[in-house]
Amino acid sequence: MWNGKRVSVILMTYRERDSIRAVIDGFFATGLVDEVLVIDNNAQEGTAEEVAKTAARRVVETRQGYGWASRRGLQEANGDLLVLAEPDGTFMPSDVVKLLAYSGDCEAVLGSRTTRELIWSGANMGAFLKWGNWAVAKMTEVLFNTSHLSDVGCTYRLLTRDLARQLEPSFTVGGSHFGPELMLLIITSGARFVEIPVNYLPRVGVSSVTGDVSKAVVLGMQMICFILAFRLKTLGRARRSPRPALTHLAHPAAATLDGDAL
Repeated sequence: MWNGKRVSVILMTYRERDSIRAVIDGFFATGLVDEVLVIDNNAQEGTAEEVAKTAARRVVETRQGYGWASRRGLQEANGDLLVLAEPDGTFMPSDVVKLLAYSGDCEAVLGSRTTRELIWSGANMGAFLKWGNWAVAKMTEVLFNTSHLSDVGCTYRLLTRDLARQLEPSFTVGGSHFGPELMLLIITSGARFVEIPVNYLPRVGVSSVTGDVSKAVVLGMQMICFILAFRLKTLGRARRSPRPALTHLAHPAAATLDGDAL
């Protein structure tokens, strides 16, 4: 629970049998998480048994792909605040407090793995992945004239339940580039969002995507093409007006801070 709101953590699993139990227990150990939902996306043998040893709820999604699993998780979660994460040991469950800290001001909080001081030794964030994610994020920032972005591929994110329900009809991606689609839909929805740095640790096991350089290159090109196509599709479409100021931020001087003048 966070400020009276229930917190759900959604973990999409495929090859994380050896790490998933510790990750689940880690999130519950924060004392802030009310529900951990595991989306079993045709996971490797033994994963279900590991999840059964925890207090997490397991849901099977047979359509293969990170996007399908993420979308199912957002549909199934019961919390008011929905946190997407990975069960491979790369993210710290304790970092959830960073995302939650901004949930009162923003409807979405995006993690970033590109802060040098928070990239642990042995983490799969070499120069190619780090600067590739940064470059595509900056491309997105420029194309959509939006807030600071530095990592297009980080899956550690928080959305309010209301925002998730609002975006759900617009989801189209079932594969690994669902992350950029979710980011773009957040940007164009008019929702308040912020990006924050999170710790990035060595993965337990080998990733089915970024563990192979050739697959990572293909995914990167797929993301770039998707972002460019999304920009073309939304050209000329009026962006939704900024949402009304939150009451606890109201200030007499606020009347002089017109967003259109920036």
